[in-house]
Amino acid sequence: MSTDAGCRVEADAASGVLRLTGTLDRSGVDVVRDGLLAQFCCRPGPVLADLTALRVADPAARDVFAEVCREVRDWPAADLLLCDPTGAVEGVPAWPTLAGALAGLAAAPLATVVETDLPPTVGAAREARQLVTEGCGRWGLPELIEPAGIAVTEMVNNVVAHAHTPMTVRLAPRGSALHLAVRDHSPRQPAFTGQAPLDTAGGRGLLLIDTVTRSWGSSRVPDGKVVWCVLHADDESTAHPG
Repeated sequence: MSTDAGCRVEADAASGVLRLTGTLDRSGVDVVRDGLLAQFCCRPGPVLADLTALRVADPAARDVFAEVCREVRDWPAADLLLCDPTGAVEGVPAWPTLAGALAGLAAAPLATVVETDLPPTVGAAREARQLVTEGCGRWGLPELIEPAGIAVTEMVNNVVAHAHTPMTVRLAPRGSALHLAVRDHSPRQPAFTGQAPLDTAGGRGLLLIDTVTRSWGSSRVPDGKVVWCVLHADDESTAHPG
């Protein structure tokens, strides 16, 4: 029996719990990865994967959970939790029973997040900047309004210019940092090669994002990609002392 048929990921949209069943080996890693990332794209906040009914045929396949955990680490309001009776998965917060995992999920702080869906039109960047201003004002991060506005403008304009699909803009605080992401429905990944030649038109959007953020990246997800970045208030204090 193929793993694609034997390893299944069933989502409970109401609770954010994913139930994995069947048998997992290396050929089923993409099924698990895509199922988890699709859930993170659908809703902010922690996702709980229940492995109670999952049999792992290849121990190396377990690494997919830590890989997804690392993948979403810098997304806004995204954390992976596990119910893992075997205790064999490393690098991911886990509980041996579903009751314990659900209690851990319930005890997790509520995700503080704002998001909006935008069409791929010229006015989308302006609406995204308004969302950034609203969020930074709400979370006491006024120093990040300008750099985050620059970053989200370039991220949204890249969707308008290249992906031509609807998009979701999501942002959330984590301490004194701001996590920002734009999800679109194009598989085309951004390609950053550093400083653009002065005699070329365009090509500087990713350079601007790289300049104003602490870190950024792009994740392949089912039906598209997520481009994310992280900005730190401390960086602005250092750049503009006094």
